[in-house]
Amino acid sequence: MNRSPAPADAPLLVVLGSLNMDVVVRVPQAPAAGETLQGRSIDHLPGGKGGNQAVGCARQGGAVRMLGCVGADAHGTALRDALARDGIDTGGVRVEAATPTGVALVMVEDSGQNRIVVIPGANAAVQVDPAALRAQLAGAAFLVLQFETPLDQVGLAMEVAAQAGCKVLLNPSPMQALPEAFWLRIDTLVVNELEAQMLSGLPVTGIADAAVAARALLSRGPVRVVVTLGGEGAVAADADGCRHHPALRVKAVDTTAAGDTFLGALAVSLARGETFDAAVQLGIRAAALCIGRPGAQPSIPSRDEVLASPVPPEPIALP
Repeated sequence: MNRSPAPADAPLLVVLGSLNMDVVVRVPQAPAAGETLQGRSIDHLPGGKGGNQAVGCARQGGAVRMLGCVGADAHGTALRDALARDGIDTGGVRVEAATPTGVALVMVEDSGQNRIVVIPGANAAVQVDPAALRAQLAGAAFLVLQFETPLDQVGLAMEVAAQAGCKVLLNPSPMQALPEAFWLRIDTLVVNELEAQMLSGLPVTGIADAAVAARALLSRGPVRVVVTLGGEGAVAADADGCRHHPALRVKAVDTTAAGDTFLGALAVSLARGETFDAAVQLGIRAAALCIGRPGAQPSIPSRDEVLASPVPPEPIALP
């Protein structure tokens, strides 16, 4: 079903990132080495961190421009069509004739946990045209980036955004070390506990550790840092200090798109000028709805659904 176009006053977000066709296999549990299991089902669903985050932003009411690369194949056509159905501008999605569309092999256990293998395909061919990107960023509140496209192109995009006066929201996943030049160009950094640990060099085993790591990451240059903690919620850090945002308790069906859904809601809320804590709370509500449904993009809720969902407890200041 096609979604209505974003209203004229919707905040504009530009997402540069990956577009994959997710091949989702459902299994009772992950097989041990050498073990063969009977799967429950297999589906082909639109995905990729970039695509998921673009859909997450669009369904929360953002006007979204997607920049990326797909192959000249059926998967590439299906991915662009799916984005267009969510009202996302796909004019910046290049079709690469020589390389197939990226594919993600997603194994989802009955517990809702997942294991993912990504074959980059055309995502590895993403190239930033500085002049074209500057034009795409005109009027945008954020440039949203991840690490499923070449790191040097992510860095170039950050440089162009800085020159254009556009804020950068970075989700450094899959994890790679951040070049020093990246740090001062990040407005909002969103990481999970493992990424926080790897970036900060500090152990992250719970809420208190996450706060220490968040402060360390904040000191490198970002204006805001969020460490997502799954069932423990999230830790938010900015110049006003650190707060723990408790999670909502829900039964997990599929966690594949939880982080991307959180990020989409966070990004749109910040772009609307809402407070940091309000944006984190909205992200928690959106992610809670998402993990109760199967699939990546099919599980991402609408803004109306999120606003009608339970509100998590108030954030708790951390020492």
